Amino acid sequence: MSNKLPTGWIETTLSEVFTFSGGGTPDKNNPLFWGGDIKWVSVKDVKEKYTYSSIDSITQDGVDNSATQIAKEGSVILITRISPGKATILKIPAAINQDLKIVNRFQGITSEFVYYLFLSLEKEVVKRSSGTTVLGVSLNRLGSIDFALPPLNEQNRIVAKIEELFSELDAGVENLITAKEQLGVYRQSLLKHAFEGKLTEEWRKENADKLESGEAILKRVKKERVEYFKKQLEQWEKDVTQWEADGRLGKKPAKPKGLKTLATISEEELKALPRLPEWWGWGRLGYITCGVEYGTAAKSNKQGKYPVLRMGNIQNGEFTYDDLMFTNDEDEYSKYKLTSGDVLFNRTNSPELVGKTAVYKANSPALFAGYLIRINQIKTIVNSDYLNFFLNSPVAKNHGDQIKSDGVNQSNINGAKLVEYPFPFCSLEEQEQITFMLLDRMSSSIESELEIEIRLKQCEVLRKSILEKAFSGNLVSQNPNDEPASKLLERIKQERKNAPKLKRTRKSKTKAKRITMANLIDVLATTKDWLSAQDVFRQCGVGDGTPTDEVEKLYEELKQRLDHKTIEIERRGDEDWLRLAAEG
Repeated sequence: MSNKLPTGWIETTLSEVFTFSGGGTPDKNNPLFWGGDIKWVSVKDVKEKYTYSSIDSITQDGVDNSATQIAKEGSVILITRISPGKATILKIPAAINQDLKIVNRFQGITSEFVYYLFLSLEKEVVKRSSGTTVLGVSLNRLGSIDFALPPLNEQNRIVAKIEELFSELDAGVENLITAKEQLGVYRQSLLKHAFEGKLTEEWRKENADKLESGEAILKRVKKERVEYFKKQLEQWEKDVTQWEADGRLGKKPAKPKGLKTLATISEEELKALPRLPEWWGWGRLGYITCGVEYGTAAKSNKQGKYPVLRMGNIQNGEFTYDDLMFTNDEDEYSKYKLTSGDVLFNRTNSPELVGKTAVYKANSPALFAGYLIRINQIKTIVNSDYLNFFLNSPVAKNHGDQIKSDGVNQSNINGAKLVEYPFPFCSLEEQEQITFMLLDRMSSSIESELEIEIRLKQCEVLRKSILEKAFSGNLVSQNPNDEPASKLLERIKQERKNAPKLKRTRKSKTKAKRITMANLIDVLATTKDWLSAQDVFRQCGVGDGTPTDEVEKLYEELKQRLDHKTIEIERRGDEDWLRLAAEG
């Protein structure tokens, strides 16, 4: 903090100005404690400046038999665990859980001033937090945060000015978000028209002599697929002959799997699909491939020779090359190496993101991870970009939503389901025309969206700048007639000193059963796949009512396991995922 303070301001700490009261959770296994008329706020309810309701509610018995406390309407609530530093103002009286604290204020300091103060300090609160998987800040560390306290009258002027500027900023952000949403709607509309044949109506009129019926296209596609498979078998036989001539060095070439028999699109399915032009036909996505392929399940590292593309590297239908993992395994690279034009499908992800796809267009060496499926499309049948655009279209997304398997925090669409997708076939020439038109129109839309993203980020920078100026004395002018903040601080100290020492009455409750925590390794050993950290902790026995010391022991065990590399951790969006490290 700068040594030069504005006139009337004083440097202090949070613990000198505020006190903090914690919360708790009634026993989740006791139905008498839940579903009452007392709102019970937890981290999931804290989303905006004001909190008007809560997902859960409890009874008075729940209050009496737990450590929760009821905060008055107008109280400022601060998150100290999971998302430390976020604050809200209650517009209702409500009980709180143990991840929140009531910020008790004195001497006329308004809840709005306290809210904006913590908004300006959020980064500092996070900085002082600790925890391997779940961040949390202790009251000692929280209370030691220093800040500059302005005079009471100036606090009110600061709040008024912040709200004036934020109101203008919010209006601008709302317009930008609306514009961004409209671009998304435009792109989905464009894709919808493209795969109903509407985008290329004029092209078909101009190229009528090149068109064949949808029925003829499907017949030709099926024939080409069989011929392509025969060529694969012939090549395999040559490879085996060469392998034998070389003294059977290395692994024997793998024989191509037999062609999967695919059912035609039924009349019932056709009723639910868009009507296509007579020169198009609905078939199965499996008609374009001799077999889809899952990626490598081998362990990857932060450094290595070959990059391993994972589901997080697919963004908006394209590959990004941030946060790459690598491998040095030559056998894995040989088996899963990517070639330009490969289309990859994300088979496992959150319900919103499962099924996202991208085309690999780089010429540099790379391979793909196990949560991705390489479609292995026959390039004489389908254009790679056409396939990618279709899988990101409304009709494909809608089909994926209907057939995906849902688990805890994630969904799955396996290879068997993928090849059964309905697919709109048209001539390769028309596919290329559709791709050309989509790339042209999408590129301008994407450029506009990137421009909006830049402006949204600028708005956030401006918001932080407003707060920084506000709490350094540079947003509003100082009034020499204002009572200095030092006087306010003296009164706060005196008020706290004179406050009656409230005896904490011990709430009568049934003696809690000792919680037996499951071992991390035992939980992860039940599956060979990744599990979200939240799910792992739940299976270990962590709940809202779990004693803090038990939770901390589990955190410490996880930290040690990560240090010894017996457990692997992977960041996916805002969540950590865990699995047992591969042996050897």
